[in-house]
Amino acid sequence: MVSRWFKSLPQSSQRKHRKGRKDCFAFSVASAVKSLSCYIHRQVTSKKLYPWTALALLTTLNLLNYIDRSVLFAVQPLVQSEFHLSNTQVGYLTSAFLGFYMIAAPFTGPLADRYSRKMIIVLGAIFWSALTLLTAVTHTYWELLVRHTLVGVGEATFVTIAPTFVADLFPEHMRGRIFGIFYLAIPVGTAAGYLLGGKLGPSMGWRFPFYIAAFPGFLLALAILFVPEPPRGQFDTLKETPERGTLRGLVRNRAFWAVTLGMAAGTFSLGGIQVWMPTFLSRTRGYTLESANLIFGAIVVVDGILASLIGGWLGDRLLPRMKGSYYFVSALSMGLGVPVMIVALFFQGPIMIPAIAVAAFLLLINTSPLNTALVNAVGSHIRATAIAVNIFIFHLLGDVPSPTLMGYVADRRSLQAAFILPVIAMAVSSAVLFYGMRFAPAVAQNGDMAKGHAG
Repeated sequence: MVSRWFKSLPQSSQRKHRKGRKDCFAFSVASAVKSLSCYIHRQVTSKKLYPWTALALLTTLNLLNYIDRSVLFAVQPLVQSEFHLSNTQVGYLTSAFLGFYMIAAPFTGPLADRYSRKMIIVLGAIFWSALTLLTAVTHTYWELLVRHTLVGVGEATFVTIAPTFVADLFPEHMRGRIFGIFYLAIPVGTAAGYLLGGKLGPSMGWRFPFYIAAFPGFLLALAILFVPEPPRGQFDTLKETPERGTLRGLVRNRAFWAVTLGMAAGTFSLGGIQVWMPTFLSRTRGYTLESANLIFGAIVVVDGILASLIGGWLGDRLLPRMKGSYYFVSALSMGLGVPVMIVALFFQGPIMIPAIAVAAFLLLINTSPLNTALVNAVGSHIRATAIAVNIFIFHLLGDVPSPTLMGYVADRRSLQAAFILPVIAMAVSSAVLFYGMRFAPAVAQNGDMAKGHAG
Protein backbone atom coordinates (compact mmCIF):
# COMPACT_ATOMS: atom_id res chain seq x y z
CA MET A 1 0.00 0.00 0.00
CA VAL A 2 2.87 2.36 0.93
CA SER A 3 4.62 1.42 -2.33
CA ARG A 4 1.50 2.21 -4.43
CA TRP A 5 1.07 5.53 -2.55
CA PHE A 6 4.72 6.47 -3.19
CA LYS A 7 4.44 5.70 -6.92
CA SER A 8 1.29 7.86 -7.18
CA LEU A 9 3.22 10.94 -6.01
CA PRO A 10 4.58 13.44 -8.55
CA GLN A 11 8.23 12.94 -9.58
CA SER A 12 9.35 16.06 -7.70
CA SER A 13 7.72 14.81 -4.50
CA GLN A 14 9.37 11.39 -4.93
CA ARG A 15 12.80 13.03 -5.29
CA LYS A 16 12.24 15.12 -2.16
CA HIS A 17 11.12 12.03 -0.25
CA ARG A 18 14.20 10.05 -1.34
CA LYS A 19 16.46 12.98 -0.39
CA GLY A 20 14.76 13.16 3.00
CA ARG A 21 15.40 9.46 3.62
CA LYS A 22 19.09 9.85 2.64
CA ASP A 23 19.45 12.89 4.90
CA CYS A 24 17.79 10.97 7.72
CA PHE A 25 20.13 8.00 7.18
CA ALA A 26 23.18 10.28 7.06
CA PHE A 27 22.00 12.00 10.23
CA SER A 28 21.52 8.61 11.92
CA VAL A 29 25.02 7.43 10.96
CA ALA A 30 26.55 10.71 12.10
CA SER A 31 24.62 10.50 15.37
CA ALA A 32 25.77 6.92 15.92
CA VAL A 33 29.43 7.83 15.28
CA LYS A 34 29.12 10.85 17.55
CA SER A 35 27.49 8.75 20.28
CA LEU A 36 30.23 6.11 20.02
CA SER A 37 32.92 8.78 20.16
CA CYS A 38 31.26 10.34 23.21
CA TYR A 39 31.03 6.91 24.87
CA ILE A 40 34.72 6.19 24.26
CA HIS A 41 35.61 9.69 25.44
CA ARG A 42 33.57 9.21 28.65
CA GLN A 43 35.28 5.88 29.32
CA VAL A 44 38.74 7.31 28.73
CA THR A 45 38.16 10.47 30.76
CA SER A 46 36.46 8.90 33.79
CA LYS A 47 38.48 9.61 36.93
CA LYS A 48 39.10 5.94 37.67
CA LEU A 49 39.86 4.71 34.15
CA TYR A 50 41.53 7.73 32.57
CA PRO A 51 45.10 7.50 33.94
CA TRP A 52 45.27 3.71 33.51
CA THR A 53 43.76 3.78 30.01
CA ALA A 54 46.20 6.47 28.95
CA LEU A 55 49.09 4.53 30.50
CA ALA A 56 48.01 1.31 28.72
CA LEU A 57 47.85 3.00 25.30
CA LEU A 58 51.17 4.79 25.70
CA THR A 59 52.88 1.64 27.00
CA THR A 60 51.59 -0.38 24.03
CA LEU A 61 52.82 2.25 21.57
CA ASN A 62 56.17 2.23 23.35
CA LEU A 63 56.18 -1.56 22.93
CA LEU A 64 55.83 -1.20 19.15
CA ASN A 65 58.62 1.36 19.18
CA TYR A 66 61.08 -1.18 20.60
CA ILE A 67 59.79 -4.07 18.50
CA ASP A 68 60.61 -2.08 15.37
CA ARG A 69 64.14 -1.36 16.62
CA SER A 70 65.06 -4.90 17.67
CA VAL A 71 63.68 -6.75 14.63
CA LEU A 72 66.77 -5.58 12.75
CA PHE A 73 69.05 -7.09 15.41
CA ALA A 74 67.37 -10.47 14.96
CA VAL A 75 67.70 -10.54 11.16
CA GLN A 76 71.11 -8.86 11.14
CA PRO A 77 73.06 -11.85 9.76
CA LEU A 78 70.47 -12.24 6.95
CA VAL A 79 70.84 -8.56 5.99
CA GLN A 80 74.61 -8.89 6.20
CA SER A 81 74.56 -11.93 3.89
CA GLU A 82 72.24 -10.35 1.28
CA PHE A 83 74.15 -7.07 1.02
CA HIS A 84 77.64 -8.52 1.68
CA LEU A 85 78.36 -6.19 4.59
CA SER A 86 81.23 -6.03 7.06
CA ASN A 87 80.61 -6.06 10.83
CA THR A 88 81.35 -2.33 10.92
CA GLN A 89 78.71 -1.58 8.26
CA VAL A 90 76.09 -3.61 10.11
CA GLY A 91 76.88 -1.82 13.34
CA TYR A 92 76.58 1.51 11.52
CA LEU A 93 72.89 0.81 10.74
CA THR A 94 72.05 1.05 14.42
CA SER A 95 74.49 3.87 15.05
CA ALA A 96 72.96 5.95 12.21
CA PHE A 97 69.43 5.25 13.44
CA LEU A 98 70.32 6.45 16.93
CA GLY A 99 72.28 9.39 15.56
CA PHE A 100 69.27 10.83 13.73
CA TYR A 101 67.03 9.87 16.63
CA MET A 102 69.10 11.87 19.10
CA ILE A 103 69.45 14.84 16.72
CA ALA A 104 65.67 14.99 16.30
CA ALA A 105 65.05 14.90 20.07
CA PRO A 106 66.23 18.47 20.85
CA PHE A 107 63.78 19.79 18.23
CA THR A 108 60.74 17.85 19.47
CA GLY A 109 61.34 18.52 23.18
CA PRO A 110 60.88 22.32 23.08
CA LEU A 111 57.83 21.89 20.82
CA ALA A 112 56.24 19.61 23.40
CA ASP A 113 56.84 22.16 26.17
CA ARG A 114 54.86 24.73 24.13
CA TYR A 115 52.25 22.81 22.12
CA SER A 116 50.00 19.74 22.41
CA ARG A 117 52.01 16.71 23.47
CA LYS A 118 49.24 14.38 22.33
CA MET A 119 49.18 15.61 18.73
CA ILE A 120 52.97 15.39 18.40
CA ILE A 121 52.86 11.79 19.68
CA VAL A 122 50.08 10.85 17.23
CA LEU A 123 51.77 12.40 14.18
CA GLY A 124 55.11 10.84 15.11
CA ALA A 125 53.58 7.35 15.47
CA ILE A 126 51.91 7.57 12.05
CA PHE A 127 55.17 8.79 10.50
CA TRP A 128 57.37 6.00 11.87
CA SER A 129 54.77 3.28 11.14
CA ALA A 130 54.53 4.42 7.51
CA LEU A 131 58.31 4.39 7.18
CA THR A 132 58.49 0.87 8.60
CA LEU A 133 56.31 -0.32 5.73
CA LEU A 134 58.86 1.07 3.26
CA THR A 135 61.07 -1.90 4.09
CA ALA A 136 59.23 -3.63 1.21
CA VAL A 137 61.08 -1.47 -1.29
CA THR A 138 64.55 -1.50 0.26
CA HIS A 139 66.86 -3.48 -1.98
CA THR A 140 70.25 -1.92 -1.24
CA TYR A 141 72.24 -1.18 1.89
CA TRP A 142 71.88 2.58 1.38
CA GLU A 143 68.09 2.39 0.98
CA LEU A 144 67.89 0.44 4.23
CA LEU A 145 70.15 2.97 5.92
CA VAL A 146 67.94 5.91 4.85
CA ARG A 147 64.75 4.12 5.96
CA HIS A 148 66.25 3.23 9.31
CA THR A 149 67.49 6.76 10.03
CA LEU A 150 64.11 8.33 9.19
CA VAL A 151 62.36 5.88 11.51
CA GLY A 152 64.64 7.22 14.23
CA VAL A 153 63.35 10.74 13.60
CA GLY A 154 59.74 9.55 13.99
CA GLU A 155 60.40 7.58 17.14
CA ALA A 156 62.17 10.53 18.79
CA THR A 157 58.83 12.37 18.95
CA PHE A 158 57.39 9.63 21.15
CA VAL A 159 60.31 8.79 23.44
CA THR A 160 60.96 12.46 24.22
CA ILE A 161 57.38 13.39 25.04
CA ALA A 162 55.57 10.32 26.37
CA PRO A 163 57.41 10.21 29.75
CA THR A 164 56.23 13.77 30.54
CA PHE A 165 52.66 12.70 29.70
CA VAL A 166 52.94 9.65 31.98
CA ALA A 167 54.49 11.69 34.81
CA ASP A 168 51.40 13.94 34.87
CA LEU A 169 48.98 11.01 35.21
CA PHE A 170 49.97 9.82 38.72
CA PRO A 171 51.35 11.27 42.01
CA GLU A 172 55.11 11.62 42.53
CA HIS A 173 55.43 8.85 45.11
CA MET A 174 54.05 6.33 42.55
CA ARG A 175 56.33 7.32 39.67
CA GLY A 176 58.86 4.53 40.12
CA ARG A 177 56.19 1.85 39.84
CA ILE A 178 54.33 3.64 37.04
CA PHE A 179 57.50 4.06 35.00
CA GLY A 180 58.20 0.41 35.77
CA ILE A 181 55.02 -0.42 33.85
CA PHE A 182 55.66 2.07 31.04
CA TYR A 183 59.23 0.88 30.49
CA LEU A 184 58.18 -2.76 30.39
CA ALA A 185 58.01 -1.92 26.70
CA ILE A 186 61.80 -1.89 26.45
CA PRO A 187 62.49 -5.53 27.41
CA VAL A 188 59.18 -6.92 26.15
CA GLY A 189 59.35 -5.00 22.86
CA THR A 190 63.02 -5.84 22.37
CA ALA A 191 62.38 -9.52 23.08
CA ALA A 192 59.30 -9.55 20.86
CA GLY A 193 61.42 -8.09 18.06
CA TYR A 194 64.04 -10.81 18.54
CA LEU A 195 61.38 -13.52 18.60
CA LEU A 196 59.48 -12.06 15.64
CA GLY A 197 62.59 -11.62 13.52
CA GLY A 198 64.20 -14.86 14.66
CA LYS A 199 61.10 -16.92 13.87
CA LEU A 200 59.88 -15.30 10.65
CA GLY A 201 63.13 -13.98 9.19
CA PRO A 202 64.76 -17.30 8.22
CA SER A 203 61.54 -18.72 6.71
CA MET A 204 59.74 -15.64 5.28
CA GLY A 205 62.68 -13.35 4.51
CA TRP A 206 64.14 -10.59 6.67
CA ARG A 207 61.70 -7.93 5.36
CA PHE A 208 58.51 -9.74 6.43
CA PRO A 209 58.75 -9.14 10.24
CA PHE A 210 58.81 -5.37 9.64
CA TYR A 211 55.32 -5.53 8.09
CA ILE A 212 53.94 -7.19 11.22
CA ALA A 213 55.50 -4.48 13.39
CA ALA A 214 54.11 -1.55 11.35
CA PHE A 215 50.31 -1.90 11.15
CA PRO A 216 49.38 -1.68 14.88
CA GLY A 217 51.10 1.70 15.09
CA PHE A 218 48.41 3.34 12.94
CA LEU A 219 45.60 1.96 15.13
CA LEU A 220 47.21 3.03 18.40
CA ALA A 221 47.88 6.53 17.06
CA LEU A 222 44.16 6.94 16.32
CA ALA A 223 43.20 5.56 19.75
CA ILE A 224 45.41 8.13 21.51
CA LEU A 225 43.38 10.90 19.87
CA PHE A 226 40.60 10.08 22.36
CA VAL A 227 42.92 10.54 25.36
CA PRO A 228 42.76 14.02 26.92
CA GLU A 229 46.08 15.64 27.77
CA PRO A 230 46.71 16.02 31.53
CA PRO A 231 47.69 19.42 33.01
CA ARG A 232 51.45 19.86 33.12
CA GLY A 233 52.94 19.23 36.55
CA GLN A 234 49.59 18.62 38.22
CA PHE A 235 51.15 16.24 40.79
CA ASP A 236 54.53 17.96 41.23
CA THR A 237 55.32 18.99 44.82
CA LEU A 238 58.78 20.47 44.31
CA LYS A 239 59.02 24.17 43.52
CA GLU A 240 60.57 25.19 40.22
CA THR A 241 63.84 26.79 41.25
CA PRO A 242 66.08 28.36 38.56
CA GLU A 243 68.03 25.10 38.35
CA ARG A 244 64.87 23.01 37.96
CA GLY A 245 62.73 25.36 35.91
CA THR A 246 64.93 27.15 33.37
CA LEU A 247 67.12 26.03 30.50
CA ARG A 248 70.00 28.16 31.76
CA GLY A 249 69.69 26.56 35.18
CA LEU A 250 69.71 23.09 33.63
CA VAL A 251 73.42 23.53 32.92
CA ARG A 252 74.00 23.74 36.71
CA ASN A 253 71.51 21.00 37.66
CA ARG A 254 73.80 18.32 39.10
CA ALA A 255 70.95 15.87 39.73
CA PHE A 256 70.12 15.98 36.02
CA TRP A 257 73.74 15.54 34.89
CA ALA A 258 74.38 12.61 37.23
CA VAL A 259 71.39 10.76 35.77
CA THR A 260 72.33 11.66 32.20
CA LEU A 261 75.97 10.56 32.41
CA GLY A 262 75.08 7.41 34.34
CA MET A 263 72.52 6.58 31.66
CA ALA A 264 75.08 7.22 28.92
CA ALA A 265 77.52 4.66 30.27
CA GLY A 266 74.76 2.12 30.93
CA THR A 267 73.29 2.66 27.47
CA PHE A 268 76.70 2.12 25.89
CA SER A 269 76.76 -1.31 27.50
CA LEU A 270 73.13 -2.23 26.81
CA GLY A 271 73.16 -0.98 23.22
CA GLY A 272 76.24 -2.95 22.25
CA ILE A 273 75.03 -6.14 23.94
CA GLN A 274 71.60 -5.94 22.27
CA VAL A 275 73.08 -5.55 18.81
CA TRP A 276 75.79 -8.20 19.04
CA MET A 277 74.62 -10.88 21.50
CA PRO A 278 72.62 -13.06 19.03
CA THR A 279 75.51 -12.85 16.57
CA PHE A 280 77.95 -13.71 19.39
CA LEU A 281 75.95 -16.79 20.37
CA SER A 282 75.60 -18.00 16.78
CA ARG A 283 79.18 -17.34 15.61
CA THR A 284 81.26 -17.85 18.75
CA ARG A 285 79.23 -20.32 20.82
CA GLY A 286 77.85 -22.54 18.05
CA TYR A 287 74.10 -21.83 18.33
CA THR A 288 71.91 -21.56 15.25
CA LEU A 289 70.70 -18.05 14.49
CA GLU A 290 67.11 -19.02 15.32
CA SER A 291 68.01 -20.63 18.66
CA ALA A 292 70.32 -17.72 19.56
CA ASN A 293 67.49 -15.23 19.00
CA LEU A 294 65.00 -17.39 20.91
CA ILE A 295 67.34 -17.84 23.90
CA PHE A 296 68.37 -14.21 24.11
CA GLY A 297 64.82 -13.01 23.43
CA ALA A 298 63.44 -15.18 26.24
CA ILE A 299 66.13 -13.93 28.64
CA VAL A 300 65.45 -10.30 27.81
CA VAL A 301 61.67 -10.53 28.12
CA VAL A 302 61.62 -12.45 31.43
CA ASP A 303 64.46 -10.45 32.97
CA GLY A 304 63.11 -7.20 31.59
CA ILE A 305 59.63 -7.63 33.04
CA LEU A 306 60.97 -8.56 36.48
CA ALA A 307 63.73 -5.93 36.43
CA SER A 308 61.50 -3.06 35.32
CA LEU A 309 58.84 -3.76 37.95
CA ILE A 310 61.28 -4.58 40.76
CA GLY A 311 63.52 -1.60 39.99
CA GLY A 312 60.64 0.88 40.11
CA TRP A 313 59.18 -0.72 43.24
CA LEU A 314 62.55 -0.70 45.05
CA GLY A 315 63.10 2.95 44.20
CA ASP A 316 59.67 3.93 45.59
CA ARG A 317 60.12 1.67 48.62
CA LEU A 318 63.48 3.13 49.60
CA LEU A 319 62.49 6.74 48.87
CA PRO A 320 61.28 7.51 52.45
CA ARG A 321 64.67 6.31 53.77
CA MET A 322 66.98 7.96 51.20
CA LYS A 323 66.26 10.76 48.77
CA GLY A 324 68.72 9.23 46.28
CA SER A 325 66.98 5.84 46.22
CA TYR A 326 66.52 5.78 42.44
CA TYR A 327 70.23 6.50 41.92
CA PHE A 328 71.20 3.91 44.55
CA VAL A 329 69.19 1.03 43.04
CA SER A 330 70.66 1.71 39.60
CA ALA A 331 74.25 2.14 40.81
CA LEU A 332 74.17 -1.04 42.90
CA SER A 333 72.74 -3.16 40.09
CA MET A 334 75.33 -1.89 37.61
CA GLY A 335 78.17 -2.59 40.02
CA LEU A 336 76.97 -6.12 40.78
CA GLY A 337 76.52 -6.78 37.09
CA VAL A 338 80.20 -6.34 36.20
CA PRO A 339 81.59 -9.66 37.55
CA VAL A 340 78.51 -11.56 36.40
CA MET A 341 78.88 -10.16 32.87
CA ILE A 342 82.52 -11.25 32.79
CA VAL A 343 81.48 -14.81 33.61
CA ALA A 344 78.69 -14.68 30.99
CA LEU A 345 80.94 -13.56 28.16
CA PHE A 346 84.23 -15.28 28.82
CA PHE A 347 83.24 -18.67 30.34
CA GLN A 348 81.71 -21.50 28.32
CA GLY A 349 79.71 -24.50 29.45
CA PRO A 350 76.49 -24.80 31.46
CA ILE A 351 77.21 -21.64 33.49
CA MET A 352 77.13 -19.35 30.43
CA ILE A 353 73.37 -19.00 29.80
CA PRO A 354 72.41 -18.57 33.51
CA ALA A 355 75.17 -15.95 33.83
CA ILE A 356 73.83 -14.07 30.79
CA ALA A 357 70.37 -14.14 32.38
CA VAL A 358 71.58 -12.75 35.73
CA ALA A 359 73.77 -10.12 34.06
CA ALA A 360 70.88 -8.98 31.85
CA PHE A 361 68.62 -8.66 34.92
CA LEU A 362 71.16 -6.47 36.73
CA LEU A 363 71.68 -4.36 33.61
CA LEU A 364 67.96 -3.83 33.00
CA ILE A 365 66.88 -3.11 36.58
CA ASN A 366 68.02 0.52 36.36
CA THR A 367 65.58 1.55 33.59
CA SER A 368 62.58 2.73 35.60
CA PRO A 369 64.56 4.16 38.58
CA LEU A 370 66.79 6.28 36.33
CA ASN A 371 63.90 7.61 34.25
CA THR A 372 62.01 8.46 37.45
CA ALA A 373 65.10 10.27 38.77
CA LEU A 374 65.33 12.19 35.48
CA VAL A 375 61.70 13.36 35.61
CA ASN A 376 62.03 14.38 39.28
CA ALA A 377 65.24 16.31 38.62
CA VAL A 378 63.50 19.04 36.56
CA GLY A 379 60.31 21.10 36.63
CA SER A 380 57.29 20.34 34.46
CA HIS A 381 57.63 23.35 32.15
CA ILE A 382 61.04 22.32 30.81
CA ARG A 383 60.65 18.57 31.32
CA ALA A 384 60.29 17.58 27.66
CA THR A 385 63.26 19.78 26.72
CA ALA A 386 65.35 18.29 29.55
CA ILE A 387 64.47 14.76 28.41
CA ALA A 388 65.43 15.75 24.86
CA VAL A 389 68.84 16.98 26.06
CA ASN A 390 69.21 13.79 28.11
CA ILE A 391 68.39 11.63 25.07
CA PHE A 392 70.84 13.52 22.87
CA ILE A 393 73.72 13.15 25.33
CA PHE A 394 73.23 9.58 26.50
CA HIS A 395 72.82 8.31 22.94
CA LEU A 396 75.77 10.40 21.71
CA LEU A 397 77.99 8.85 24.37
CA GLY A 398 76.15 5.53 24.62
CA ASP A 399 74.53 3.29 22.04
CA VAL A 400 75.39 5.44 19.00
CA PRO A 401 79.11 4.62 19.14
CA SER A 402 78.98 1.25 20.93
CA PRO A 403 77.70 -1.03 18.09
CA THR A 404 80.18 0.45 15.62
CA LEU A 405 83.07 0.34 18.09
CA MET A 406 82.28 -3.26 18.96
CA GLY A 407 82.10 -4.11 15.26
CA TYR A 408 85.46 -2.39 14.75
CA VAL A 409 87.10 -4.43 17.53
CA ALA A 410 85.43 -7.61 16.24
CA ASP A 411 86.84 -7.05 12.73
CA ARG A 412 90.38 -6.57 14.08
CA ARG A 413 90.47 -8.89 17.09
CA SER A 414 87.44 -11.05 17.85
CA LEU A 415 83.77 -10.64 18.73
CA GLN A 416 84.49 -11.93 22.24
CA ALA A 417 87.17 -9.28 22.74
CA ALA A 418 84.66 -6.61 21.66
CA PHE A 419 82.48 -7.40 24.69
CA ILE A 420 85.14 -5.96 27.01
CA LEU A 421 83.79 -2.51 26.09
CA PRO A 422 80.27 -2.91 27.60
CA VAL A 423 81.75 -4.43 30.78
CA ILE A 424 83.92 -1.33 31.31
CA ALA A 425 80.90 0.91 30.65
CA MET A 426 78.87 -0.81 33.39
CA ALA A 427 81.58 -0.06 35.95
CA VAL A 428 81.70 3.60 34.88
CA SER A 429 77.90 3.92 35.14
CA SER A 430 77.91 2.49 38.66
CA ALA A 431 80.57 4.94 39.85
CA VAL A 432 78.79 7.98 38.37
CA LEU A 433 75.42 7.07 39.91
CA PHE A 434 76.85 6.38 43.37
CA TYR A 435 78.41 9.85 43.26
CA GLY A 436 75.15 11.39 41.98
CA MET A 437 73.03 10.18 44.92
CA ARG A 438 73.89 13.29 46.96
CA PHE A 439 72.28 15.61 44.38
CA ALA A 440 68.84 13.93 44.26
CA PRO A 441 65.90 16.26 45.10
CA ALA A 442 63.81 15.50 48.19
CA VAL A 443 60.45 14.35 46.79
CA ALA A 444 57.32 14.54 49.00
CA GLN A 445 55.74 11.30 50.19
CA ASN A 446 52.07 10.40 49.61
CA GLY A 447 51.30 13.89 48.40
CA ASP A 448 51.72 15.34 51.92
CA MET A 449 53.71 18.36 50.79
CA ALA A 450 51.88 21.37 49.45
CA LYS A 451 52.17 21.56 45.74
CA GLY A 452 54.80 24.02 44.61
CA HIS A 453 53.91 26.86 42.34
CA ALA A 454 54.61 25.91 38.71
CA GLY A 455 56.52 28.84 37.27
